[in-house]
Amino acid sequence: MRILVVGTSGSGKTTLARRLAAATGAPHIELDAINWQAGWRDLNAHDPALFAERVRAAAAATAWVCDGNYAKVRPILIARATDMVVLDYARSVVMRRVIQRSFIRALLRKELWPGTGNREDFRKWLDPEHPIRWAWSTHARRRSNYRAMIGDSAFEGIRFHHLTHPREAGALVEKLSQTQQSGC
Repeated sequence: MRILVVGTSGSGKTTLARRLAAATGAPHIELDAINWQAGWRDLNAHDPALFAERVRAAAAATAWVCDGNYAKVRPILIARATDMVVLDYARSVVMRRVIQRSFIRALLRKELWPGTGNREDFRKWLDPEHPIRWAWSTHARRRSNYRAMIGDSAFEGIRFHHLTHPREAGALVEKLSQTQQSGC
């Protein structure tokens, strides 16, 4: 089973992907951890070929749970995915989550991806690229794009799981865990 978890910034993709990975016994692939290098240098913008190469290598595994929203590498993941989880949550849910996450990260100053030195900083909250502002400004567009994917024949063969509220996540984790155990 190869599960791709998508949703707008701050929707809980990584948290759910970790839960799914633990429940199914599959490795977790966090696209942000592949993308972000030391000094907040992102491969997606600065070295897309290397980013794609690293994602392709990670996606070559027989099973995985991957989270992320990078359009440049999405075709690599779609070509291998058996399931796609779409986190289609209301803006109020997403904003509460992304603000809380950013606040805790800035307060604790914990390194976000080991070896990068990248940490959340309150001074960056006004930056248009900061996850809080990014989540606000891209929410409607991403939500529309993900909903369109669900009915798109280009994704034929992928089982879609469309979550509209966080309370649906537990049942999905259980369902996919049982599917993995039964070998379907």
